Amino acid sequence: MHGNWKNMLPLRSYFIGILVVFMLFIMGFCIKYIDLMFQPKPTDCSLKAVEKSIELAHCERKLLINTGNGRKMALNVLTPWLAPIIWDGTFDINILDNQHNSTRIGLFVFAVKKYIRFLLPFLESAERYFMVGHNVTYYVFTDKVNEVVKPKMADGRILQLHDVVADERWQDVSMRRMEILTVFTKEHMANEIDYLVCADVDMVFNDHVGVEILGDLVATIHPVFFLSEKGAFPYERRPISTAYIPHGHGDFYYMAALYGGKVDEIYKLSMACRKGIVEDKKKNIEAVWQEESHLNRYLVYNKPTKVLSPEYLWDTNLPNGELIKKKRFLAVHKNHKEVRN
Repeated sequence: MHGNWKNMLPLRSYFIGILVVFMLFIMGFCIKYIDLMFQPKPTDCSLKAVEKSIELAHCERKLLINTGNGRKMALNVLTPWLAPIIWDGTFDINILDNQHNSTRIGLFVFAVKKYIRFLLPFLESAERYFMVGHNVTYYVFTDKVNEVVKPKMADGRILQLHDVVADERWQDVSMRRMEILTVFTKEHMANEIDYLVCADVDMVFNDHVGVEILGDLVATIHPVFFLSEKGAFPYERRPISTAYIPHGHGDFYYMAALYGGKVDEIYKLSMACRKGIVEDKKKNIEAVWQEESHLNRYLVYNKPTKVLSPEYLWDTNLPNGELIKKKRFLAVHKNHKEVRN
């Protein structure tokens, strides 16, 4: 028996050696591919993010093909200061709706002189597409309160009409909004709403605009300049103006037709813009694009916490419409000279 045991020892050692090599092979394989073995199953959100990145990459390639050297920063999903740029597919509206099920939202709009004609289509389109299912208060400022036609409104939607004197010049009308905003965000809205969205009345909602646009301070990229280089932005370039932005500063050119945020943030924004407008008037100057110039000055040095892509502010007469998959808030085509006189 002892002799048989000695004869079997080399054979047993041989099998043990094979077993050790096999185990080492398995361990090496596991170490190398452990990430693949335990990789979580993709969620719907991750798949959407991948799909969006593919879509934006396609937009960038298309842009490079069309222009050769266009600026692509507005096609990204994050700003350089890591604020989200909202494009279709970058949010899950069901999750956000649940998060904001008790949020109070305001929509601020001016409708004076001939612009009263745009108010009803604006409100009707808002009832169809703006913050559907949420509590909304419309803050309408007009010099023609008796001419306002109230649209059919859903539950939880309130229309407030406020009488305001219309300035003679349309430039003064646009700047007057900052004065009204300063007063109302401080004295009234803080007790009534959580977020305020400010919009031009000569627009219509054309697709979903929901709580994905809410944030501390939100601005919308101007659709004319979303592919432009910084040097082409129509900032106020005269140092004498309080809206002055030096060359090389700024990230995007924002349009004053749609912006918003928490009530206290809009108060700070409107206060700063109003102060700049008053100081300019004392010097007998006016910023090149009135309140929009002051708005851009403020946003250069007070970065928005969320940026809306041109999906949220578009004009069907503009080029590069193929890059805009959703056209959510559209300019109404009109004779500018006629409605401003």
